Amino acid sequence: MTQQILELGNPELRLPSQTVEDVMSDRIQTLIDRLLVAVKEANGVGIAAPQVGERVRLFIVASRPNPRYPYAPEMEPTAMLNPRIVSHSGETEKGWEGCLSVPGMRGLVPRYTAIEVEYTGRDGTLQRQTLTDFVARIFQHELDHLDGKVFLDRVESTDDLMTEQEFHKRVVVDQLTKK
Repeated sequence: MTQQILELGNPELRLPSQTVEDVMSDRIQTLIDRLLVAVKEANGVGIAAPQVGERVRLFIVASRPNPRYPYAPEMEPTAMLNPRIVSHSGETEKGWEGCLSVPGMRGLVPRYTAIEVEYTGRDGTLQRQTLTDFVARIFQHELDHLDGKVFLDRVESTDDLMTEQEFHKRVVVDQLTKK
């Protein structure tokens, strides 16, 4: 069964999420499984619990090449509970983002290029790691969802927006020819 993903305009997307108290509970473990399936089925590279109507501080980072992000690096899908940024680079870079909750649109969003993060893994252990470039962008994008924000809130100008179709014609083709 395909997971319903909430879309922009649904007030649930704008509500802050609550801390996950019991990582090992059946409810949270089942939610992780639902999110893992949803992100794969939707060709996403990340998904946050609020996008499926669950107001808990949990998201999946699942970078991999797919039709929406053909240039994405490959990584093992990772559940991140109660995530936070511990520190970040001074450098930011604008990059194109899309969102499963904002279908048909892409925006140029400034994000830190390197972040040190902390989160609880699916197994309940505290993790700390440094993320860079595209994976750091995914983390920051999903963290915004936990605070009721979407990438459109961070776009600096409407000139930095385009449709998904234009994005694939202009940006994806350009990215793939650079490789």
